Amino acid sequence: MTSDAGGNGRERQRRRTRRAIVETAAELLARGESPSIADVAEAADIAKRTVYTYFATVEHLLADAAIELSRRGAEPMVAASEDPGERLEAFVRSMTANTTATEDLGRTIIKHTLAVGVDTADNGEPAVPRRGYRRVEWIEQALAPVRERVAPAAFERLVSAMAAVVGWEPFIVLRDVRGLTADEIGDVSAWMAR
Repeated sequence: MTSDAGGNGRERQRRRTRRAIVETAAELLARGESPSIADVAEAADIAKRTVYTYFATVEHLLADAAIELSRRGAEPMVAASEDPGERLEAFVRSMTANTTATEDLGRTIIKHTLAVGVDTADNGEPAVPRRGYRRVEWIEQALAPVRERVAPAAFERLVSAMAAVVGWEPFIVLRDVRGLTADEIGDVSAWMAR
């Protein structure tokens, strides 16, 4: 990820586009429909190709849309404190609880994401993040008190490091590779975050 203003602006635009696609699919699901990529593209007034840029399969899109429907229950807690340690502790603990509740769905989304390989831009970097925009937004919210205290590049690096600490991927590693319980995963994740 670049740290220049243009790079961050492009990243924010990508997140907005992805969010609009997911929200449109969630609206269609909420109406009892089982939409195709074409249905979602038409309802969002964007090209099918754009939807495929973010979602390789309709299953991946619909799984993300299902999460969006339950977002209020899944949104992690961030302590009201301005203390970064307290905020991160509350955030990591609630993320672990939410990940436990959605583990099967997370494994499905990861499976669909990994099945298509990596698209790259001309410079060899991944062209578009496949998933995780909510996680990035939540991490930025949890880290808000330190944003003004560090350089923009350092903040972006911190957000990237936290993305490797919380979510389905680290949860699955700690569950499958280390055999930890959800409580133990919460403890290890909070320790890593600190």
